[in-house]
Order: sequence, then C-alpha cells, then structure tokens
Amino acid sequence: MRMQAISLVNKYYDYFNKRDLTAFLELLDENIVHDINQSETEVGVNAFSDFIDRMNKSYEETVKELIVMATEDGTRAAAEFFIDGIYKATDRGLPLAVNQSYLLRCGAFFEIKSNKIIRVTNYYNMQNWLKQIKE
Repeated sequence: MRMQAISLVNKYYDYFNKRDLTAFLELLDENIVHDINQSETEVGVNAFSDFIDRMNKSYEETVKELIVMATEDGTRAAAEFFIDGIYKATDRGLPLAVNQSYLLRCGAFFEIKSNKIIRVTNYYNMQNWLKQIKE
C-alpha cells in the first residue's frame, strides 16, 4: 500500500508539471479537501479545478526535486519539493506581477482512500515568496 501511495503522489506532480488537468483531477476524490497555504479550505473537485485554473492564469510553476514518503498502510503521504515559478499575472490581493521568477521550498500532506487523494494540505513560506518577487 505504501508504494501505491507514493506512485499516486508522483503521478499527481507529474500531471501538474505536464499541465494535464484532466489526468490530474482524476486522481482526486469527488469530495477532495484542499487546505490552501495560509488561506481557506475548499471542498470538492470542482472547487479544486477552479483553484488550479486561477493559479494557471497567474503562475507558471514546475515541481522540482520531488521527494515522496508514505505510511505503510498507504493512507497518508507527504512530499517535499521546490516550486520553480514565474509570477506572470497579478493575483488578487498580491503585488503586481511582472514575470518575476521564484524558487520556493514546499511541502504537501496527503490523505488517501481507495487510491484517490481525499485531502491535500500545501505549505510554503509566503514571506519568502513575497521577498523573491519584490527583488
């Protein structure tokens, strides 16, 4: 079960990097719980899809140096990685975007059931990101 969870999370980031939204969303449970970094919790695959659409309009991001760990029973997984990104269009409530590049260390925590992701919690240092885009 541990290896299935690791494979699932690796696919999640592979599809993210390929910008294959259809395959990406198929990995999620219909009632996915998405804990957004330093923000709200959204529920449901439609809300998650809307979030990704918003992100893709403002950011061009690639996951690099991915490390995935999982519990033996495969119900929990964690990932550590870097986001190599470009802030290409101003996001609501954030500074002006002028194609600033950034590199962020990130973490994510997953809950898995029936080989679907039922919860994902993302973390990165927002202050570090703000500093990078202002330089």
